[in-house]
Amino acid sequence: MTDVWEVTCRPLWKRPLWFFVGLGAAGASLAVARVAYRGGLLDGLLDVWAGLGLLLTLVGIVSLRTVTAEVSADARGVHSRTLLRRRSVAWPDIADLRVRLKYANTPRAQDSRRIILVLRNGHKRLLPLPHSWSSHDPAFDAELETLRALHRRYGAPESSHLPVVSYRTAGRGWAGSLALCALLLAGAGVAAWFVPNAASDERAWKSATPCTAETPAAERGGECLATRSAVIARTEVDEGKGPSRLYFADGRPLERLEVSREAAGEFQPGDSVELTIWRHQVREVAGAGHVWREHVPGPGSLAVVAAVLALAAGWPGARILLRLRGRRLPDDEVLPSALPFVCALVGTALWLLPLCYLHPTTPLASPSAITWAAVGSLVTLALLTWAWRATRIRTPGTAGAARASGAAGVPEASAETDGEVFLAARFLDHTDYNPHRFGTHIVIGGGAPAVTPHPGPGRFAARPIPVERLTVKDVRRARGSDGDTVPRSWHIAELDDAGRPVRLAAAPADLSRILRELSPAHAAPAPR
Repeated sequence: MTDVWEVTCRPLWKRPLWFFVGLGAAGASLAVARVAYRGGLLDGLLDVWAGLGLLLTLVGIVSLRTVTAEVSADARGVHSRTLLRRRSVAWPDIADLRVRLKYANTPRAQDSRRIILVLRNGHKRLLPLPHSWSSHDPAFDAELETLRALHRRYGAPESSHLPVVSYRTAGRGWAGSLALCALLLAGAGVAAWFVPNAASDERAWKSATPCTAETPAAERGGECLATRSAVIARTEVDEGKGPSRLYFADGRPLERLEVSREAAGEFQPGDSVELTIWRHQVREVAGAGHVWREHVPGPGSLAVVAAVLALAAGWPGARILLRLRGRRLPDDEVLPSALPFVCALVGTALWLLPLCYLHPTTPLASPSAITWAAVGSLVTLALLTWAWRATRIRTPGTAGAARASGAAGVPEASAETDGEVFLAARFLDHTDYNPHRFGTHIVIGGGAPAVTPHPGPGRFAARPIPVERLTVKDVRRARGSDGDTVPRSWHIAELDDAGRPVRLAAAPADLSRILRELSPAHAAPAPR
């Protein structure tokens, strides 16, 4: 460890950031000038150049916030500075240092890493720097190790290992999931609120009759059906996702009408058509060879939309539930997947959506509908019970002989051929018997245990495991530092390989079986 007991973290690429700050200032000037030139705030903001200036201003503000950030640490504590705030925390007030990991959403993007300060009072602070965009960043690792060394020297860390918090772990907040759940439920409520109105409009449309000669002119096309003759002057077919239009000769009875792209392609200039008007809107255009009708969402469609949004809210709700169930776990331990609850929601959708579509306003009006809903509710209850059991948190001491991966809905990837059993397992570290972490399975039986890059049969490209060098130190649940390639239901065995720590990941039952094979009693005798 170095003898320099202080560290200062500043942003990289300061010159490009200052360039964007200047660009933002120019954008702000452009936006102000365009607003003043147009003579009104609303008209100015609607100007294209003003919009470009506001966008550049936003980029400049973000760049200014980034370029002025600084984090330093010395014997007194950690000091952070941003554009609007300065903070200092003494080492005795810091309980732990953690890494917040954001996995990239696309293969070309890079993972993001930042440092979290966990205070003695339970509060957490995310440091603006250092900030790494790679999982292998020597500069970030060096600054992090210096901060940890300062903490060990001047403070009292609660843990010796470095916790890594990601979206898979118990320490990640659930405010985002709560907001998404509330937003989806609000959308479901709005859609459900429109269902009775849509049902009333649908009944009124089906029962509407043509206007008679006694109907006053002001009421024609209101609650009765009025017809108007028109001649199509031209059509406008949009090849993209925009609306297509029909234009009428002399602008009578209206200048243009938005229709589907297929309808605009069927009608031709000069065609005589008849327009059906209801509630003062054109609902139908009938020609010699084609009829267009305006699509109005019915109550069944709106009820299905409401049900879909309500079921979709179950996914962030399940994530919140899992985080509440794992609130006693360390922040870096991986939580079970919400996939079983998603399966329960999909199973519920199979019976709920048809029921909502066929009976949008009276779902329990007939014995068949009541039976449908009752049977479906029992199916949903069974699926939710299975999901609750499948997502229970299994510690290495309580996993027993049950195959947790199979119980959680993940198929067991193992095969047995000629006395050899291939078990899905991975060494998470580079070793001589697992070069570049190439192994995906471990074969036991029929010979010495070996690492293979395939599930068998045969020991092609297998690397024998030096059982005599390995000692089991601990078996634990997966952590955020183990990476996102480890399934959530797997456990991790921490091994000592002649003084070097090595991690082995597998399903709990498979891991127990492998560790028995790696015990000294199963090691082959040394050659004389």
